[in-house]
Amino acid sequence: MNIINMKQSLLSNPLALVLISSLMCSTTLAALSPMGAPPQQSKPPPPTSAVDILGILTRGGSFNTFIRLMKTTQLINQLTSQLITIKSGGLTIFAPEDAAFSQLKPGFLNMLSNTQKLELVQFHVLPDFVSSSSFDTLTNPVRTLAGAKQGKVELNVISYGGSVNISTGEVNTTINGIIYTDNHLAIYKVAKVLLPSDFFPTKIAAAPAPTLAPAPAVEVAKAPKPDKEKPLDDNSEPSSTQVVPSKTSAATKNREVSVVFMVMLIILAA
Repeated sequence: MNIINMKQSLLSNPLALVLISSLMCSTTLAALSPMGAPPQQSKPPPPTSAVDILGILTRGGSFNTFIRLMKTTQLINQLTSQLITIKSGGLTIFAPEDAAFSQLKPGFLNMLSNTQKLELVQFHVLPDFVSSSSFDTLTNPVRTLAGAKQGKVELNVISYGGSVNISTGEVNTTINGIIYTDNHLAIYKVAKVLLPSDFFPTKIAAAPAPTLAPAPAVEVAKAPKPDKEKPLDDNSEPSSTQVVPSKTSAATKNREVSVVFMVMLIILAA
């Protein structure tokens, strides 16, 4: 049988056509996927991009001083990294406007050390996400990123009647609005800069003005009363200054009378 007759017989046989087609497909797949090729590994998903805190504050238009402090203290790097890595919880930021910083004593920020500037900005950040409806669930004093130095950096938050009041011991202010909020980050606008009490020395109460001492009362001198005579003991000797009257016996008195009588007789006889 020649080659032409063989091709015609194969083409006329349906089973032969199926075998030839499957053989050609397997050969093609083997050429495309050589033996021993490692399987492709799926790439890990890119990390979740952090919320642009500075961009949010910049769009607010009136937080330039607070933004500058977050940059110079490098706290913004810590907050951005924390937002990327956290799986639960979050952050809450109290952002004072530029008008709030203008209420401070002139040159106040320049007098702070770098450590104090960092503490000041940390004092405006809570290490947990607090929604606008959850302030009444906080337990005072509220912990901030500045630490938990009792009596120095304490922050008290009180929610009443839809208003949220914040007290530091030196400053009392309120939340004036919501700048940004999601499931992990909340930024609120406050009317004043939150100043830790340890920035200020202990206030010493002023001493009261001295008062004149009352004039001494004048008492009229009284004559001394004679001391009561104390009975002498049998063994005690009388004081040399005391005069003790002598006792005269009856015989002595009679003898004196006789002497006087004799003298009178002599005088009369003369």
